[in-house]
Amino acid sequence: MMKKNLYKFFKGAGLLTVLALLTSCSHWVVLESKGPIGIEEAFLIKIAFLLMLIVVLPVFVMVFWFAYRYRASNAKATYKPKWTHSTTIEWVIWIVPIAIVAALSYLTWVKTYELDPYKPLKSEVKPVRIEVVSTDWNWLFIYPDYNVAVVNQVVFPVNTPLSFRITSASVMTSFFIPQLGSQMYAMAGMQTKLNLMASDTGVYEGHNQEYSGNGYVNMHFEARTITQEEFEAWMQKARQSDDTLSMARYQALIKPNVDYPVTIFSRVKPGLFDSIMMEYMSWMGGTDNRMKDDSDDAHNMHDMHNMHNMHQGHENHEGMNMASDSTTMNDKKMEGK
Repeated sequence: MMKKNLYKFFKGAGLLTVLALLTSCSHWVVLESKGPIGIEEAFLIKIAFLLMLIVVLPVFVMVFWFAYRYRASNAKATYKPKWTHSTTIEWVIWIVPIAIVAALSYLTWVKTYELDPYKPLKSEVKPVRIEVVSTDWNWLFIYPDYNVAVVNQVVFPVNTPLSFRITSASVMTSFFIPQLGSQMYAMAGMQTKLNLMASDTGVYEGHNQEYSGNGYVNMHFEARTITQEEFEAWMQKARQSDDTLSMARYQALIKPNVDYPVTIFSRVKPGLFDSIMMEYMSWMGGTDNRMKDDSDDAHNMHDMHNMHNMHQGHENHEGMNMASDSTTMNDKKMEGK
């Protein structure tokens, strides 16, 4: 009876494990890294997983072994009702976790500095600068050095550092290309930075990791890595597009829209990324009216300041006259004496 129950238990556990692996297979792409940052991060994940197995595996083994060995029907098991302490066990349950935590702490300390997302990657190749704007629920990529912009697709050359500036035109989102590593938040009124590199050509999936509304599940983009020659050819073709990303076109683009088609703009309004970010800066104001109000307030403050100075000057002038009259009267009294 016991063996039959154990068989059913292991069978059920096996089915659940297979189901969990199948439902989460898309997340294993993180371990299929295609860039130096992604490779290092995948290494950390694997090391952390193996270190945790040092604790997890013995626990599971002992749970089933104890349940089987000390079952009520096993008369051969040693019975020690007064057993309370074992120095050997105490050493094991303390030394092993301390060693694991020490190893993880060392790796975290070292790799946190080495994999700093703001830290530029060392390379003899000039980085490609890309400005990223998240909208509801799409991605806008601007190439400031080429005056080109693309919606829901980012193209870059292989073995070339990528320098991303990231912001949001709406709610907070998370920019993430799993096979290249390091997700980074996009926040309105702020800019974050991310440095990545792809070591292999291919097409990788990028998406938003932060829930941002009903269109969140479809907020993804295509990251294409091509050779330098192919990138130059693609850029030349992009510059022949008839679409221009003016402010009016941008305002239409940021309206809530799911699965916006890949669109290439051959010209971009100068300073668009900074304008998007500055809309949410409290000291700059979000609209022309607010900026006008701020300007009017400044003029009013300036006028009040001038009036105060004029009034203060008038009082000072009167004070000087009174002092002068008093001095004259004193002089006349002295002459009379």
